[in-house]
Amino acid sequence: MAPLIALIVGTAAARIVGLLGVAAVDGWHPALRVGLALMFAVTASAHFLSRRADLIAMVPPRLPRPDLLVTLTGVLELAGALGLLVPATARPAAAALALLMLAMFPANVSAARRGLTLAGRPVTPIGTRTALQLLFVAAALAVTIGN
Repeated sequence: MAPLIALIVGTAAARIVGLLGVAAVDGWHPALRVGLALMFAVTASAHFLSRRADLIAMVPPRLPRPDLLVTLTGVLELAGALGLLVPATARPAAAALALLMLAMFPANVSAARRGLTLAGRPVTPIGTRTALQLLFVAAALAVTIGN
């Protein structure tokens, strides 16, 4: 739920700042870039901090070096978040993040099917996770093809 909150709050806050006269975020497209960047900063932090062990456990068992995969995806998320904040790189960063989310989605499905718990709670059910993932990918695609 934290990524969804970060996306919504970050986008809304950036939009308000834009309406108050900050040209860099004056419009929904740049505000959405900020919201996505915040969302990916939040999700990337989990790859290195308190939820790292949970994320490693989510990696499907058939994949090698889950610890390295979690580190790599965290680094890619951070790089993508930074790329979203630079107008010249925002579109390719958003496209790359959309692909990354699609590539990581099977880990969420695997975790749900294996009945894993994260921080003592069951992982997000597949239906809810799919809806969230579609929203996140749609937001990244909106940045990719937006004005």
